[in-house]
Parts: sequence; C-alpha cells; structure tokens
Amino acid sequence: MQRSFIGVLVSSLAVIAALGGLSFISAAPSSHKAPPPPPEGDWRILDPVTYENISLFPVVGGSQDTSSFLTLEEGLASGEVLVTERGAERLIRDRGQVRPAPQYNTGASVNQLVLINRSKRPLLLLAGELVSGGKQDRIIGKDRIVPVGAEPLPLDVFCVEHGRWTGSSSQFIASKTIVHPSVREQAAVERKQTEVWAAVAEGSTARVSAAPVAAPPRLSSSALADAISSEAPTQSYAKIYESRRVGVSVDTFAEEVQRRFARATSGLKGERVVGVIVAYGGEVAWSDIFASGELFHQYWSKLLRSYAVEALARPTLRETASLDAAREFLRRPNGREIQETEAGVYRWREITEGHLALIELDALQPKTMTLHRLLLHRTS
Repeated sequence: MQRSFIGVLVSSLAVIAALGGLSFISAAPSSHKAPPPPPEGDWRILDPVTYENISLFPVVGGSQDTSSFLTLEEGLASGEVLVTERGAERLIRDRGQVRPAPQYNTGASVNQLVLINRSKRPLLLLAGELVSGGKQDRIIGKDRIVPVGAEPLPLDVFCVEHGRWTGSSSQFIASKTIVHPSVREQAAVERKQTEVWAAVAEGSTARVSAAPVAAPPRLSSSALADAISSEAPTQSYAKIYESRRVGVSVDTFAEEVQRRFARATSGLKGERVVGVIVAYGGEVAWSDIFASGELFHQYWSKLLRSYAVEALARPTLRETASLDAAREFLRRPNGREIQETEAGVYRWREITEGHLALIELDALQPKTMTLHRLLLHRTS
C-alpha cells in the first residue's frame, strides 16, 4: 500500500510540473543540467587593477550574443517596462490597447511591486538594481528573466528607504544604481528586509579583519548617520550615498579606478572583458561575470560605483590579493543547491558552500546560456 501511494504521488507531481508552467524550487539538483562552467582557459584573469584598498581582476573571454535581452534601465527609460506599486488603480496602454492594471485585495506592499514587460524582448533583472519612486525606493530581490507577453508580474523587492511610505505617483523610474555588495548580499542571499535596512545605514557588513589597517573607512557609520540626519531623513539609499558628505569621495574614487581599469584593458585583441573579480585588501570577496562583453558594459558603470562604495565603507588594509587567490575564488562551490525554473524562459540556481555563495541565471531561449554569474564570500 505504501509503495503504491508513493508511486501515485510521484506521478501526480510530474503531471503538475508538466502542465503548470510555473516556477518551482528544489533542494536537490534538477534533472535539467546546468550549462557546464567554462573550462579553465576559456576565462582568462588579468593582473589586478589596484587602488587604495580595492583590487579588480578583469575577466576576459569569448562573448555570446545577448542582443535579444533588454535591461531594466533600458526598459524603464523607453517606457517599454512599467513598475508600479501593487494594487495601483490605473490603466495601462499595452500594444495599442488599454487594459486595467492588475488589482490586488491588500493594496501596496513593502516587499512586492508589479512589473509589466511591454517590449518585444525578454527583460533581464539583476538583484540589487534600484528603482526610485512609489511609496519607497526598492531594489530587485533576485536575478530573473521576464518573457515577452508575460502577464503582470508580482515582483519581489526589498525597501531601501526606511522612513517614507507616501508618494505622488505609484510608478517607478530607473535610478541607474546597483546597491553596493553588503546591501546586495542581504537581498540576494540572506533575503531579510531588516538586514537590508541595516546594511544601508551601516555601510559594510564585512567583519573587521585582523590584518594591519593603514586607514579607517572613509564612509564610517557616523559619517553615514550624519548624511542621513542632514540630507536623507527617509534613509533613501540614493540620497545617502550621493549626498554631499559622501558622494564626492565615491565619484572621485570610482573615476580613478575606471581610469586605471580602462588603461589595463585597452590592449585586448580578440577578447572582451565579460566580468570582474573584486578584492578588498587581501580578501577576494565578490565577482560578477556576464555572457557577453556588451552585457557587462551595460552594467559596468553601476557595478563599479557599487564596488567603490563598499571599498570606502571598509578599512584600508596593507595586504593585497594575489592573482592565484582570484583564480581559486572562481572555483565552482560544491555544496547545497536550490533551483528555480520557469519553463522555456530561465533557470536560477544558488549553490552554497561554507561562506561562499554562487548564484547563476541561465536563459533557456533563444539558446541556453548563463547570462549572469554572481559569486561572493558572505559577510554574515
């Protein structure tokens, strides 16, 4: 009897998965195999670009065709993508037709917005991208792809503006910002709203290293508190980190790193920069790698500024990371894996091993490719 019941249960689940077409999460590896990681040699890691306490290792390699994908910044700027508060009462013009916006029983929600992709291209979303407006500024909670013609999507987000819940418009605009790694980690990996707020207000969540310190952080918790009290009373991420008290130093820091990075990568022949590995002092802490040089370029200025914010929120250490350490960091973790799949659209996976967390987003159309690979050394 028990064996018969299990057989019926397995068969029923298989039918539901085949017919539902919805996302699912599994604690075990899926039968759909992930694209194999590029063998060593397909990615080449260049010597680090170092400035003060940050080292950026350019990752170069072959570049796939990602022109069929739309970024959130592009979509919001063109009006092809709409992001609104949940339950907003308005009409949305979609492909020449007017239709009611989706209605919900509970109204606006801190951790959920509504997104509509009206473009003719699938939309790529990255965890940590910031949208401004509505009742509070929010960041995207998870990498994913929104297909062409999709129904209005309930979008999981995290608030990065703790003290506001009002707004003259329910619609959001692109902020041209990706939050810095400490905040992005809390959203993408820890998935806790209270920890996101804490990381916004405190700067870096990294533990203080025992290594010799050359200089304390420029963006100390007291400096951030001063910026909040004087220029960002609602604790808006953008206003805090672009305020007069901290914005100039971030911009100056990022500009110098970009000048050095451009010089270090200017002589490439037949290769494209597709990502970076980031180290703070002697600790290799983060990497963002994309399927193409074009896609990397679209996100690069926002990513660079986010890395600069993190660098300024950490102390300057006398140690520097080695090229061997950067190569070792790209090793694929071998640990607990969870997956989420939308049939024919995307596959998202997370692998955790100790303090390492790897998040990969695979596009399943027009061909299977890993659009974005995030690897980080967790600070919490």
